[in-house]
Formats: sequence, structure tokens, C-alpha cells
Amino acid sequence: MKTRTETIAYQYFVVALLLFVLQVLMGMWLAIQYFYTVPQSVVDLFPFSTARAMHTNLLVLWILLGFMGATYYVTSVETNGEVVWPRLAQFQLVLLSLTGVAALVGFFFGWTQGKPLLEIPTTLDFLVVAGALIFLANVGMTMIRANRWTAIQGSLLGGLVFLAVMYLFGMPFYKNLARDWYYWWWVIHLWVEGAWELIAAALTAFILMQLTGVDRKIVEKWLYVELGLFLFTGIVGTGHHYYWLGAPKFWAWFGGIFSALEPLPILLMVVNAMRDVRNRTQPLRPVLTWTYLIGMVVLHFVGAGLFGFAHTLPQINYYTHGSQVTVAHGHLAFFGAYALLNLTFFYLAIPRIKGFLNAEYNPKTGQFGFWAATLGLLGMSLAFSVAGVLQTYLERVQGQPYMIAQEPIRLWMGIAAIHGAIVLIGVLFIVRHLLTLKPGRPAKFVPA
Repeated sequence: MKTRTETIAYQYFVVALLLFVLQVLMGMWLAIQYFYTVPQSVVDLFPFSTARAMHTNLLVLWILLGFMGATYYVTSVETNGEVVWPRLAQFQLVLLSLTGVAALVGFFFGWTQGKPLLEIPTTLDFLVVAGALIFLANVGMTMIRANRWTAIQGSLLGGLVFLAVMYLFGMPFYKNLARDWYYWWWVIHLWVEGAWELIAAALTAFILMQLTGVDRKIVEKWLYVELGLFLFTGIVGTGHHYYWLGAPKFWAWFGGIFSALEPLPILLMVVNAMRDVRNRTQPLRPVLTWTYLIGMVVLHFVGAGLFGFAHTLPQINYYTHGSQVTVAHGHLAFFGAYALLNLTFFYLAIPRIKGFLNAEYNPKTGQFGFWAATLGLLGMSLAFSVAGVLQTYLERVQGQPYMIAQEPIRLWMGIAAIHGAIVLIGVLFIVRHLLTLKPGRPAKFVPA
């Protein structure tokens, strides 16, 4: 029987998926403007900077709402009970959704802090903090009352507290620009390569445990190793951003070395997942959930690990910082590490929430969506990479002005936009499939 907590989690999933579609639509609009000269009247009405702010903030919002819904679901399963304050959880969803809408509308009227990824005004920041505090109190009190502590719960709660605390450093206004960007990187880097990685590791461990029925002790052993490495490499690896902020020179070395180690915990995640797949005697059921899980682990390593390592060393980043090379890394890393993680969890949880765990559903639409979105993203990232290398050479080696250097890379940005359209098609298929999942024939193998 569907519990109230599962209903709440599903509501978070639905809102997150709709925002995901809107985010990709904004991305397509941005991609078009890189190779097609939009009339000035359109630019005056809807500037590029406004669309970019909407695209990036929608990314953050839908990923976080997906994490929150997944956390409510995991907490319910791990504690074997309901969330303590279900109405407060629903109020939190409404609060954060309305805050997001207010931010998007405000961007049209220049209501922004101007910080990339953190453009929402300080007034709305306080509402975000209120939503985060409600969430942490609800999850924390549920765990305390249940008094059933596990490594997955601890990792989730620790990552969420870490995420909330880091957000506070981006709220104040710092008169010194270097200091402002210093704390900006505390939020951005320590979110995606610190707090979010803790959450990702916990959710991945939970998914593997649910799919395979493997002993909790084995999963938690790997989880502890991955968490330690994520924190060790991610926190010190922040130093590779300090190259531009006038920080002491040793940070360039520390940041570069530890950035080179950041793919290691992701590689361990790949090895762990592949080991589970190789040692299985039963078929991989449900097939679609495994497809997304394996795709997430592999693209997490490629996008966040290999692409990140390729351009974050100080000797390379001196030239590539802020170029389309960064865009290539960012798109593939966010999609592989976090978008696919959310989608994997949705495919795990939604059939259970809808009550047909022991029935197969037609996976064709979801399979098509996965391959279209994934291959489109890979093609887009490769096109961005080529454009970024050209841009880096023309602007930072030859010294050409920005607008002059745009002409030779226009072709590659057009190729990126074509692949972006493929991504959009894939995302539409995925979202439609998830929101209309229906049971089919009885399954021959019941997942653990």
C-alpha cells in the first residue's frame, strides 16, 4: 500500500521532472543564439544573460528537488516509518517551487545578484534557507524518532547539512571582488564536488542494495571509502579555482594535485557497480533501472572525472578557464553525475510508489529517451570541446577579441545545438514515460 511519504516523494519527482524539461528548453534557446544572430528586438525583450540565469538556476532547483524527494523516500524505507511532519514536507515543496517561480520572473526585470548559478536575490535566499531548514528538521527528526541509524542515512544527512551550510557563504555581499569569488567557489565547488557527491554516493548505495539484495555491510564498506575520498579530494581540490583570486601560490599546487585525484572515488564507484553486475547470477531486472544506473556511473566518471581532470590543472586552466571547454565539462558532468542519478532513482521508486513492483512495464520509451539524451549530450560536449579549444587558441594565444573569435567556432556551436535538440527529444520521452508508467506482464524475477 502506498504510504503518505511515498506520495510526497512522488510529488517532488513530478515537479522536478517538469522543471527539467523547462531547463533543457532554456538551454536550447541559448545554443541557438551561439550560431544564429537573433534580432535585436528579441534580445532586448529576452537577453542572453536572462536565459542563461534561468537555465542554470533551473538546473540547481530540479536537481535539489529530486534529491529531496529521494531523501524522503530513502528515509522512509531506512527508518521503516513515515516522515514526522508530512504536511510540512508538502509546504516545503510549495515554498521552494514558488521561490523558483519568483526568481525566474524576477530575472526578466533585472532582479538578480549577478553571481552565476547564484543569481537569485538575497530576499529569496532567505526563503531557500527556510525551505532547507524545514527539510533538515523533518528528515533529522524522522531519523531520531526511529532510532535506526545506517551509513546511508548518515551520508545523506551529512551531505544535506554540508550543502545547506555552504549555501550561507554565498549570501552576503563582499565589497572585495576577489573575496566574493573566493566564497562563491566555496558554494559552487563544494556543492558539486563535496555535498552533492556525498548525496550521490548514498543514493547509489541505496539503489544497488534495493536492486541486488547485497549485504548492507558490503555496500556500506564501499560507501565509507568513497565518502572519505570524495571529501579528501574535493575539499582540497577547491584550490584549483584559487589560481585567479590572488590566493597564496601553494593553492595552485594543492588544487592541481588533488584535482587529479578527484576521479579516483568516481572510478571506485564504477568498479563497485561493475563488480555487482559481473557477479550477478540473476538477470538485470528491472532492465531500465539498470540501464540508467550503469549509464550514470560511467558518465559520472567520464564527465566529472576525465573531462574535469583534462582542464583543471593550473597549467591548462590558465588558458581554458571560462571557455567552452568548461561548458563541455559542466554539461557532461552534471548530466552524468546528477541528472542521471535522479532519473535512475525515479525509475527505481515510481513503480514501487504506483504499486506494481512485481510487474514489468514497457521500457521502450524510456530506453529511447536514455540513448537519445545520452548520445546527444556526448555529441554536444564533444562539439563544445572543439569549440573551446579553438576559442582558447584564438582568444588567449593569438589575442583575438571575443566577438572576432566567435566566427570560426560558430559551426561547432551549431553542431552542439543540433545535438541539444536530440537531448531535448530524449528528455521529453523520459519525462513522458516516467509520468505515465503503467504495469505490464508479471515479472519472472522479483528484485530484492
